[in-house]
Amino acid sequence: MATISSSPRTVEEIFKDYSARRSGIVRALTYDVDEFYSTCDPEKENLCLYGHPNETWEVTLPAEEVPPELPEPALGINFARDGMHRRDWLSLIAVHTDSWLLAVAFYFGARLNRNERKRLFSLINELPTVFEVVTERKPIKEKSNIDGGNKSKNSTKRSSDGQVKSNPRAYDESYVEDEDEHGETLCGSCGGNYSGDEFWIGCDICERWYHGKCVKITPAKAESIKQYKCPSCSTKKARP
Repeated sequence: MATISSSPRTVEEIFKDYSARRSGIVRALTYDVDEFYSTCDPEKENLCLYGHPNETWEVTLPAEEVPPELPEPALGINFARDGMHRRDWLSLIAVHTDSWLLAVAFYFGARLNRNERKRLFSLINELPTVFEVVTERKPIKEKSNIDGGNKSKNSTKRSSDGQVKSNPRAYDESYVEDEDEHGETLCGSCGGNYSGDEFWIGCDICERWYHGKCVKITPAKAESIKQYKCPSCSTKKARP
């Protein structure tokens, strides 16, 4: 069963716990994969793969107590072993294990505030997932749309000729640590405050910012707009 060496409370402590459990899981599915494979005997009862805070792994029966001390990983991973290609089976376990690792981290992080939870996920997101490690996929890192202290939220995209050019200032950056920096930005439609977990788009004429939902613009639709004009600017141009 999942164990707690000490109760992690801060973002750094929870991330350290996550990293240690992840290291144990990665070892089981890579360096110790032959041992792990043989341990998952389909003839045995429901087995689970656990990662522990001391960077070790264990295949054992699930916790008996209800509710368990911590969220539990996928049950019965051994039953599908001989019915799938080995690589596919390992990939499936990796996906379920990624979900479990996140569940444990945010179980510990339930008492964190909003910004702390964002920071925790940002730290976790910097690491490759277990699935990416097992399948040897390299995570794609995206460049931030925020340029230091500049309040401008410009986005760029490639045109058909392959050149990078400035586009409507669509903004969909969900994890910005310095959210207070943009707190004075108000939606030109509803007057609501800026929030990093919502999609915003800026008018290229008046330079006001709007909730995408207020002007009925989705992130996908914004990608196809070369120059965005807010409803107010569009109306002004239409007048004789």
